[in-house]
Amino acid sequence: MKFIVTIYRDEDGRFVVECPSIPGCISQGKTEQEAIENIKDAIKQCLEVRAERGMPLGALQ
Repeated sequence: MKFIVTIYRDEDGRFVVECPSIPGCISQGKTEQEAIENIKDAIKQCLEVRAERGMPLGALQ
């Protein structure tokens, strides 16, 4: 499954990445690549928690 993410630099120069289709799913990294790897893990964890709690998977459903 593929997700669209947004990425930007914060005021400290860190890369912040969000997955708009999963509310609250956000991560960051020192480099753009690190941020992308971190959001992959965050997406997995967010989906697992939402499934465990019987919550909709965000804008996916």
